[in-house]
Amino acid sequence: MQVQELVGIVPWTFVAQICNLFIQMYLIKRFLFKPINEMLEKRRAMADAQITDAQKVKEEADAMKQEYEQNMLDAKDKANQIVTSAQKTAAIQSEEILKEAADQAAAIKAKAEKDIAQEKRKAVNEVKNEIGGIAMEIAGKVIQREISEEDHAKLIDEFISNVGEAS
Repeated sequence: MQVQELVGIVPWTFVAQICNLFIQMYLIKRFLFKPINEMLEKRRAMADAQITDAQKVKEEADAMKQEYEQNMLDAKDKANQIVTSAQKTAAIQSEEILKEAADQAAAIKAKAEKDIAQEKRKAVNEVKNEIGGIAMEIAGKVIQREISEEDHAKLIDEFISNVGEAS
């Protein structure tokens, strides 16, 4: 009979073991699972918050990167515009300087030609005056004396030499 007792089910023992199991489950659930679940839930919430914060930071960093890239493109465009503007301004200024220099050269050339023409007229007038003076001298000498052919040749040679010196 002893073997039967080991294999057999005693109703009071069975009920006591079931009650014991429910009490243990209740105690484990209340004092062990609830705090562990609360702690796990807190950790999950903290991890979700960190993930959310990381996503926000990443989005902000992406936005800053986009803004930085846009600013760099704008700066490059502005630099290109400044360079282009400077090149245009330099080209315009160089054209103005060349035109001014050409105008000054033309004015200097015109003045020089005018001065040359004036000096030429002055020289011609002086030569005319000298020739007139020499002709008057010759006429005066001819009137004062009778000219022989030798004297006549001498006067012509003298006139030619005087004209040569005047020019």
